[in-house]
Amino acid sequence: CLVGSEMCIRDRLHKPAGVLSARVDGRQQTVLDLLPPELRKRDLSPVGRLDKDTEGLLLLARTPEAQQAAQDAFRRGEVRKEYECLVRGTPSPHHAVLEAWLVKDALHARVRVLAREAEGAKRIITEYDVLERGDCARLRVRLHTGRTHQIRAHMAFIGHPLLGDDQYGDRDFNRAMKARRLMLCAVSLTLQTSGPLAYLNGRTFTAAPSF
Repeated sequence: CLVGSEMCIRDRLHKPAGVLSARVDGRQQTVLDLLPPELRKRDLSPVGRLDKDTEGLLLLARTPEAQQAAQDAFRRGEVRKEYECLVRGTPSPHHAVLEAWLVKDALHARVRVLAREAEGAKRIITEYDVLERGDCARLRVRLHTGRTHQIRAHMAFIGHPLLGDDQYGDRDFNRAMKARRLMLCAVSLTLQTSGPLAYLNGRTFTAAPSF
């Protein structure tokens, strides 16, 4: 969705899996390259970026003021984001608020989840609800903290890795299920903030997963 001085909230942007939110170098395709021509002419900036392998709803700022306001809202925890994913097996209980500690390994571009606090670890809180049971259960996940690879690593830590996640998950299971990509989608975004984006308070933007 697009936010900024024009207050346009009819535009939706569903980032496909495998596409970057922002450019790393001049050769890689980003979600901005997929926009309609009239929007590619604008200086749009992704806010609250999604990982390359995650699909779904992405927030784009039309102006520097909107970008700063949105970044501040994310930092203050005034943006509620929810995801849907497919995981191996069905978690029990069917609703839980999980707490753990996460250590980031920037050198190897991955993270590690710990049961207890440790040096360099940051607390993570992940809430989930089971929407559909089965060998591959469908979950709705809400992040109370926003750490790198939090959903993927935290669900793998409790024994229910995401389908299609070869980095933290079960490669043999992914092959058996013919899962060639990560089954994770940002499906909902709600703002409750002040300042330039206050006109969006209580408004929820949604997207449907492709899986």
